[in-house]
Amino acid sequence: MSDRETHLVELVDDDGRVIGETTVATAHQPPGRLHRAFSVLLVDPEGRVLLQQRAAVKTRFPLRWANSCCGHPLPGQSPAEAANRRLAEELGVDPVDLTEVGVYLYYAEDPATGRVEFEYDHVLRADVPADLVTRPDPDEVADLRWVDPGTVVADLDAHPREYAPWLGGVVNRLLHPTDASRPGVPATEAPERSGGR
Repeated sequence: MSDRETHLVELVDDDGRVIGETTVATAHQPPGRLHRAFSVLLVDPEGRVLLQQRAAVKTRFPLRWANSCCGHPLPGQSPAEAANRRLAEELGVDPVDLTEVGVYLYYAEDPATGRVEFEYDHVLRADVPADLVTRPDPDEVADLRWVDPGTVVADLDAHPREYAPWLGGVVNRLLHPTDASRPGVPATEAPERSGGR
């Protein structure tokens, strides 16, 4: 188990109110516990988003393409602060200005690992220069690519198993920002799930 699996996360209700805390590992054991998370999309001047292919050693959805970076704030930590920490750890990216474009509540089961994602996900956007320097950690990231968001949406429909199940909702928040105080899409509408909640 990686050190991050022992970190604490905030357990929340459907409105994002804190109701407790537990470890990352426990929150992702079936049937899953709803907890605070964040997903970052780095956007270049052409409007393309940076996708990362999750490393093979990831405990949830390894080798799937996902948004630029994601993770969990520590209890009491802001999603933006946690996101800049993870951008540095995963991608070697210096701190960026992040804007929350919405919240995405989703549930997904990973058939390969038996782990569960049940997350109140703050979707964060950062506009970055075309010459953004990245130094990805190979234990976190297998590959990176810049892609037009419309192309991502089309490819998600054509090849859903190549992508992390939350990516569709995250890109949707980028393309159609929502009021950050609303939870967004109900968990039952997640693009991929095997079994009920």
